[in-house]
Amino acid sequence: MSVNNPLIHPKNQLLAALPPSEYESLVPHLQLVPLSNQQVIYEVGEPIKYAYFPHQAVISLVIIMDDSSTVEAALVSQEGMAGIPIILGDNISFLQAVVQVPGDGMRINADVLKTEFDKGGYLQRLLLRYVQAVFSELAQGSACNRVHSLEKRLARWLLKVSDRIGSQEFPLTQEFMAQMLGVRRSGVTVAANTLSQSGIISYHRGQITILDKQALEAASCECYRVVKTEFARLWGNLSVCKQR
Repeated sequence: MSVNNPLIHPKNQLLAALPPSEYESLVPHLQLVPLSNQQVIYEVGEPIKYAYFPHQAVISLVIIMDDSSTVEAALVSQEGMAGIPIILGDNISFLQAVVQVPGDGMRINADVLKTEFDKGGYLQRLLLRYVQAVFSELAQGSACNRVHSLEKRLARWLLKVSDRIGSQEFPLTQEFMAQMLGVRRSGVTVAANTLSQSGIISYHRGQITILDKQALEAASCECYRVVKTEFARLWGNLSVCKQR
């Protein structure tokens, strides 16, 4: 295998954090797969057959209302995993999982992952800590959607995507941003134009470029900092646990 083979050097942070012995037990069951733009990997109410560990792809976990309106609950990229219900004992998805930034990632059969999780090793501690991080993101996001302006929420969301993929440039349409934020497209247009006219971002033909990340952080609400700090705290604790 090439030294660039992701099975040897996992690009997903959860997989990379595993001790070699536990990671090697997963390797025969991991499959590298492409994740294309707007690909739906889980539908609401359907069984989850695979867990996904993205590389630079970004997967949105989306709530769908009765009137077909949508809002993003959380997102998953190289820091995490899509398929949390698997390890919690239920393989039915409550949310829709859709790819918002294309790329690739590893997938593993749901039954295999649950078997490895139930062994109670570092994988179990790692994934439970990740669940805690996602819970904090869901809780903070709920408050954010209630009390903060659309411009602040858009700034927070762009920062979050940028951090997860490690890039300040990525493809996103205004229509998709509106769907993820649960607002009208016209609202996103106004908010994006404000950020653009301030020289903070540029938007052209579905491509977002963050020109001034520090200014974008200033334009965001405190929710971006709160969630980022919590993720960093939990990852720091995981590093300590792994060394013991």
